Amino acid sequence: MGISAVAFLLVIAICVISHEFGHFVSARFSGVQVHEFAFGMGPTLFTRKHGDTLWSIRLIPIGGFVRLAGMGEEQIDEEANPGMSFQEKPAWKRLMILAGGSASNIFLAVVFTAILLWGHGVLDLESTRIGELMQGYPAEIAGLREGDVIREVSGESVDNWNQLSGKIREKAKDGPVILRFDRNGVMHIIEIDIPLDPEYNVPLLGIRPSMAKYPPVRAITGSFSYIINFSIEIVKGIWEWASGRGQVDVTGPVGIASMAGQAARQGFWTFLAFLSMINLHLGILNLLPFPALDGGRILIISGEILTGRKLPQKWESMVHLAGFVLLILLLIFVTWKDLVKLIGSISPNR
Repeated sequence: MGISAVAFLLVIAICVISHEFGHFVSARFSGVQVHEFAFGMGPTLFTRKHGDTLWSIRLIPIGGFVRLAGMGEEQIDEEANPGMSFQEKPAWKRLMILAGGSASNIFLAVVFTAILLWGHGVLDLESTRIGELMQGYPAEIAGLREGDVIREVSGESVDNWNQLSGKIREKAKDGPVILRFDRNGVMHIIEIDIPLDPEYNVPLLGIRPSMAKYPPVRAITGSFSYIINFSIEIVKGIWEWASGRGQVDVTGPVGIASMAGQAARQGFWTFLAFLSMINLHLGILNLLPFPALDGGRILIISGEILTGRKLPQKWESMVHLAGFVLLILLLIFVTWKDLVKLIGSISPNR
């Protein structure tokens, strides 16, 4: 539980600071005054004034915010400098400020993924090189070794891991499989009987792919490719859920804390991959056109750009207040579900 709590707070700190810093930078770039940059919620523990901005740390280390001039959040002793109010800026600048938080999270996901590809690598599914043997499975018993490159399965050539696994499952149904493989430049042939694995109900040879590390430039380009593909899958999942064609398992703070703890226990690289995905999800979800989210505000400003008419501040505030209430109710519901799952997983069997 201690590791989960520390890992959760670290994840929240990195995600929130990144998100709010994106708003902060885009606001300053657009000439908007920032009254406060805060990490956490509740009573203030620490403050420091730098220029026009108050930097603060709050008691509850969950969440955070930036208070921009002209957003209706001024305190008694605060005034917006002339021409530096959010509402005074043109629509495209306000839209950029709102999108800055999500852009920062997505950028951080790209950076973390690039570090992962360069420093740790990913499973090399583009080759058929064996990276690891599973104990007690046919591959180990038959004498295959790490580093062997399988070229053919029962006379049919294979060029990548998906082809290899598909051919093994296909050919194993008809009896022993003949593998032709390269070991240190010397070709070998071996015949292996691959029975049906009782746990997975498919023929398992018992091999895993090797790891491939990317050079720096390829790690960066590869990171963009991975993030784009993951983003498309996230959006597809949201669309299928919204249209009633799929289900999404929504996780709240308790669930995220549990997953963060599991990732931390598995090591630095697993935790870094988890951080990357959390930032990506946060960035994309905040762009959803829902009131109280950045995406809801972006939608309103987009409407202003298209129609040339600005929604009255009173009505916009009411829309976002309603959305905020709905989000809080959803958070309470999801947190309750997480707690039920957690209690169920640690309760003794009766």
